[in-house]
Amino acid sequence: MKALVITKLGGPESLALQEMPEPQVKAGQIPVRAIAGGLNFADLMTTRGGYPGTPAPPLVAGREFCGIEEVGRLRVMGYVQWGAFAEKTAAYSHALWPVPSGWSDEQAAAFPVNYFTAYLAYWQAGMVEPAGGRRYRALIHAVAGGVGTAAVQIGRILGIEMYGTSSSDQKLARVKELGLEHGINYKRQDYEDAVKNLTRGEGVDVVFEMLGGEHTAKSIRCLRDFGRVIQYGTATGKAPQLDVRGLYAKSAMVQGLWLTYLAHKREIMDAAWKQLAQWIAQNQLAPVIGTVLPLGRALEGYKLLEEGTNYGKIVLKIE
Repeated sequence: MKALVITKLGGPESLALQEMPEPQVKAGQIPVRAIAGGLNFADLMTTRGGYPGTPAPPLVAGREFCGIEEVGRLRVMGYVQWGAFAEKTAAYSHALWPVPSGWSDEQAAAFPVNYFTAYLAYWQAGMVEPAGGRRYRALIHAVAGGVGTAAVQIGRILGIEMYGTSSSDQKLARVKELGLEHGINYKRQDYEDAVKNLTRGEGVDVVFEMLGGEHTAKSIRCLRDFGRVIQYGTATGKAPQLDVRGLYAKSAMVQGLWLTYLAHKREIMDAAWKQLAQWIAQNQLAPVIGTVLPLGRALEGYKLLEEGTNYGKIVLKIE
């Protein structure tokens, strides 16, 4: 089968379109003929060897896809840890979901990682239930990306007051159309100062943090009392810096979110999908697609992620 292969752990330049053996289907898995794949920052990190548990190359890239499952011939969207960017993949049944009526292959391929991550971040922050008289505030880093745009759509439904960071006024303007209220161009203004000014010194209830390095400590300082930083990535490639004194000064916390781990918690994923499916049926959620590329031009998509110039989701057409 044709597949996008990480030939060595040296960055996206090590990617190559090659012929590979079809995946061996394990117990509990269902084979799928993949049609499209969603590109995530974790895929970029994997090419560098910076994603936990990455096997030795050669390795078929990709963790998110849309396709036709070969048992019931149904259109599905799914999540795997590796091997999605190939003509055939195999996923556990609990990590496959039916493609919503009317959705394109590209939309379906752009859904699982972003929307489950965003929903579970709000869930871990305790924000999927009413705030009890006050409005929750959320700071969303990389708000114009895949998880960011998903978090804005979900936050709008939940009634969250949202603050978002991006490097571009143009991208912030587009995200505001989705429901973002306070856009912060971090190239023009320090986001810690901006949050302090916009909230009159109070801070936010949660920060969705995927940068790592100094940004974890800065995000802690953006919190109000009893707030949480939900750490779901380290895009800078640097280990998160913790301001422990800042945590206990506000009775705040940093909580990790790793979809690869949670994806095996069926009770959590089933509950999340039940709510997400309801919002989809009500036409309140729709993946934001920024760029669609054929699999043979995957390097261009990886470069867009690396440069941070993309808006919304990058999708690779496999079939």
